[in-house]
Amino acid sequence: MQYRTFGRAGWSVSEIGYGMWGMAGWTGSDDDESLRSLQRAVDLGCTFFDTAWAYGDGRSEGLLGQLIRANPNKKLYTATKVPPKNRRWPSTRAYTLDDCFPPNHIQEYVEKSLANAGLDAFDLMQLHTWEDAWIDDDRWINKLTDLKRQGLIHAAGISLNRWEPWNGVRAVRSGLVDAVQVIYNIFDQNPQDELFPACREHDVAIIARVPFDEGTLTGTLTLESRWPDSDWRSTYFVPENLRSSVEHAEALRPLIPLGMTMPEMALRFTLAEPSVSTVIPGMRKLRHVEANMAASDADPLDAALMAELEKHRWDRTPTEWSQ
Repeated sequence: MQYRTFGRAGWSVSEIGYGMWGMAGWTGSDDDESLRSLQRAVDLGCTFFDTAWAYGDGRSEGLLGQLIRANPNKKLYTATKVPPKNRRWPSTRAYTLDDCFPPNHIQEYVEKSLANAGLDAFDLMQLHTWEDAWIDDDRWINKLTDLKRQGLIHAAGISLNRWEPWNGVRAVRSGLVDAVQVIYNIFDQNPQDELFPACREHDVAIIARVPFDEGTLTGTLTLESRWPDSDWRSTYFVPENLRSSVEHAEALRPLIPLGMTMPEMALRFTLAEPSVSTVIPGMRKLRHVEANMAASDADPLDAALMAELEKHRWDRTPTEWSQ
């Protein structure tokens, strides 16, 4: 496992972290299997774990707390997120801070998340949606700063809406946030345009999420793929999106080098961006943990392959199903 510096926080974190959404509400989730997978990741050198209150109403946070207590002699970095008060993902330009993150709501859910995990503090607390217009209302940062003083959190960050990396540039340039979480993968390359340069300039950590494009870049989706109504993917991969996603994934197959899988190629593409502090693939099974952790020790992708993959940039805009 290779390690990178987490922005101005100065933490040395594993470049491959662990995204914990899928183990809280996706079809096939099993707590015992999740805990085995989490522990295997720790054994392979993973030190950064990202969850949220919204992942099973605290269920995922509870699993993270169990992991921390099972590894008392290892420094594992914990990150979670405050849900928006109106429970709407993503946010829209019309939402105010009072709609989503009034100070008392932030305090309440930080305390709830700590109770769920059984921890005294989180290393990173993020707002689970973001609008750059909220920079003009300093109550959110005053509350997060107060939580730092209380010793309940050590750093503050924001999680950007899907396909809107531009909608966090003001926050980064303000100097108020320690970290930004954003979708970055072979298809979603637009954070390179404005967000990444701003983060480099202000030493803000970058958490790259969705390296497999919600499963598209695993190469396993087909036009016949289906999920139960209770699974979030059933509302995301509507026919329009599923068809287009499968087509884009199939266009990548001729580029996969001999002996490499599509997920490995996708993960190594994200790791090739030096601005990224850590990438957080979702993993529930041991074989996925072992395959993803191994990507950290692989050589960089060939420059010619990187140039070809850059041609597969897919600029998308939020829709009613993109959430």
